[in-house]
Amino acid sequence: MDSRAQEVLAQVASIGGSDLRWKDGRAFSLAYYAGPEVQEVADRAFAMYGSTNGLNADAFPSLKKFQADVVSTVNRWVHGDEQSAGFMTSGGTESILLAVKAARERGRKEFGITQPNVVLPTSAHAAFEKACYYFGLESRRVPVLADWRADVDAMQQAIDENTVLVVGSAPQYPQGVVDPIVDIAAIARQRNINCHVDACMGGVTLTFLEQLGEPIPLWDFRVDGVTSISVDLHKYGYTAKGASVILHRDRKLRSYQTFMTDNWLGGLYGSSGVLGTKSGGPMAAAWAVMNYLGDEGYQQLTQSARTTTRQLADAIQTIDGLQLRAYPDSTLLSFGAQGFDVFAVADELAKHGWYVDKQGPPDSLHCTVNAVHHEVIEEFIVDLSRAVAKVRDAGSTGSAGAYGTIE
Repeated sequence: MDSRAQEVLAQVASIGGSDLRWKDGRAFSLAYYAGPEVQEVADRAFAMYGSTNGLNADAFPSLKKFQADVVSTVNRWVHGDEQSAGFMTSGGTESILLAVKAARERGRKEFGITQPNVVLPTSAHAAFEKACYYFGLESRRVPVLADWRADVDAMQQAIDENTVLVVGSAPQYPQGVVDPIVDIAAIARQRNINCHVDACMGGVTLTFLEQLGEPIPLWDFRVDGVTSISVDLHKYGYTAKGASVILHRDRKLRSYQTFMTDNWLGGLYGSSGVLGTKSGGPMAAAWAVMNYLGDEGYQQLTQSARTTTRQLADAIQTIDGLQLRAYPDSTLLSFGAQGFDVFAVADELAKHGWYVDKQGPPDSLHCTVNAVHHEVIEEFIVDLSRAVAKVRDAGSTGSAGAYGTIE
């Protein structure tokens, strides 16, 4: 490497000097870390294929293998069968976009629906709003129950002859609880419409928690009526960003996701997703990490994250003034405050190098707990307790309204 290249790379490294120390467990959002060995496997595999192009598998049969193997593994995790089919995408948002697009296309082609709508709880991810906006569907949001889970009766009442999709989450992001997927899917089955389970956050975790013996409510393809599932790998799969999988119950349902045209001078063009050109790096990194860890590795990482989540949830319930929104079903939790501004607590934590999401309504702090937090959770709990005491004593107003985002 010549001196100019070394200089430029040094600048690249320097620019990131003020970024979150996510590998040190200081971020309870956005980044996931399973240790230096897993990270090296992901980084090296990504670098090998980062400049390849997933648009054309004929030119890069390696990417076809990576994708096929990754999708097959996720299909096994979610109890699909030989009829189930899917693709890798760039992340949870793209997977959700494609689930909504597929439902719209099915409604249009099979039932002649021209003004489609989606019925979903207020807790379902914002990407569903994005999808409805992009693809011209009406979003019908239904308030959740007191336990933050989807209100199935209210969802059923919101459905009409133009409904093409109902949505449940496993778990939903804001409070970290799993929706009653069996009941939601039953509505879809009765109406012969699509039911998407957003398991972007929980598809890996819930799979291995069940393998570890935890009682997990049914949420995957074992549930009759579930037509598609999204599972992110760059979250609790600890692979490089962006890697997600969308799976459909069968190939006919998957066909509504894809796009084909010959209406230009360049010949037949086909695409499985929103992106055309896409790096093969995430595909290779996902394949490498999933093969490196295997089920046993994921069980260990999942157990670590779940134990740490419980430790944090239990601690929050002992801190005067904090209110746990719900006891977490997996590895996501949120909490509010009574008598002081919880966002000011986040601001105080930030002074000590911790990053947590601000969300609402209601005003809450959100923690996405993963394996890296096992080593630092006691330190975080101490700093959280001190931050609460300082804010409560000062009567601080913080930065209300500065909500975080999750992609």
